[in-house]
Amino acid sequence: MPEFAVIIPAAGSSSRFGGPRNKLLETLAGETVIARTVKAFLQRADVAQVILPTALAELKTLLPNDPRVKSCDGGATRAHSVLNGLNAVASGIEWVAVHDGARPLISQPLIDATLQAAVTYGAAVPALPVALTIKRAVGPLPAKVEKTVPRQNLWAMQTPQIMKRASLERAFRTCPIALGDVTDDVQLIELSGLPVWLVAGDERNLKITTRQDLLLAELLIDRR
Repeated sequence: MPEFAVIIPAAGSSSRFGGPRNKLLETLAGETVIARTVKAFLQRADVAQVILPTALAELKTLLPNDPRVKSCDGGATRAHSVLNGLNAVASGIEWVAVHDGARPLISQPLIDATLQAAVTYGAAVPALPVALTIKRAVGPLPAKVEKTVPRQNLWAMQTPQIMKRASLERAFRTCPIALGDVTDDVQLIELSGLPVWLVAGDERNLKITTRQDLLLAELLIDRR
């Protein structure tokens, strides 16, 4: 497998977490969330760089002491942060992964599977089947149901999302919508007309959004 760079956007406000500090700075089994996330990639010999677009000065002091780790300015939206990170990737690196800083339980087999699919098809992302019934309605609630959306072909995205660097650069240059309207990274690839493939995700690869998620992550670590 080829070497790749990992961009970990870390410029969000954590507004839904409901705490006095950013969720990435919370402690999870003795380490900060962001440190656990970064270390999951640093243990790999095929990771050439880990880049964190962020405005959190405290976060920068908590990163592992590894020459592959660097930070850059975060952006106004996730897509802007990813673009800043992409611009910081060293020349010669042909593959890029984008991973949520708040997914600290990412496993090596899931990274392997996603990278393998990306190399085979050009871009890949882990996904889980949507288990809940989805209703379409115009919010805020209360609101009248417009339609029940069939869920058998719906998939919830996880990260890392891995793609060719050149494809992502081209996708940013040609993006037909505002970057603030881009909801995940491979959406850029889709909008550029290139294929994106899904691989089986991992329920343990949860994204910490609320304090309940942090407690669940603690339980999952304890059961390893």
